[in-house]
Amino acid sequence: MTTVLKTKTILLSAAAAMALTACVPGGYTGANNPDQSPNANRNAGAITGALIGGALGAKSKGDEKLTKAAAGAIVGGVIGGAIGSQLDRQAQELRRDLTTNGVSVVRQGNQLIVTMPQDVLFATDSAAVRPDLQRDLYTLAGSLNRYPDTTVEVVGHTDNTGDAAYNMRLSRQRAQSVANVLINGGVPSYRVIPTGRGEDQPIASNLTAEGRQANRRVEFIIRPNN
Repeated sequence: MTTVLKTKTILLSAAAAMALTACVPGGYTGANNPDQSPNANRNAGAITGALIGGALGAKSKGDEKLTKAAAGAIVGGVIGGAIGSQLDRQAQELRRDLTTNGVSVVRQGNQLIVTMPQDVLFATDSAAVRPDLQRDLYTLAGSLNRYPDTTVEVVGHTDNTGDAAYNMRLSRQRAQSVANVLINGGVPSYRVIPTGRGEDQPIASNLTAEGRQANRRVEFIIRPNN
């Protein structure tokens, strides 16, 4: 019994120390701002993995319940930390390699959001990606190929000019066109999920030209596979 209690104490202490280490204030930044917390995604991943691992361990029964829960938290934290570190590396590389004005890379928890203005990808009212502006898309495809354990949701957005139904249809068509470029760049189609949001998710006011321009965008939401 004494040995079991000591083991529990050691494992629980280790799990607690890992969680405290992971709880470092972070945040997310745009492409033109330096990371204030370069390990933020690693830490978030460690916490997420620890919680998942702990929950799985807690399902066990009997005297070993706490021991298994703590061990699960540690293993899950290690896995989650590795995922977070990968996202940090990918974000840094994308900020370095995506050079077109207006393109941003933001980290938000355990996902990356790459935003490209639609005005640099499409002509007005067109869903065809301009051939001379595909370089960043192929750069993004190369990044996705280097980090194959992820999926990417391609989300098209518009401003509120014109008919809402038309804007929804156009946003979906543009998302599909962009997804096709990524697939042509070697990304397997099962990893690419195109969708359109039309004018439903603005990030700026549609009352100004600048705001409408910001709302016309394509977002790439990169998530690690579970």
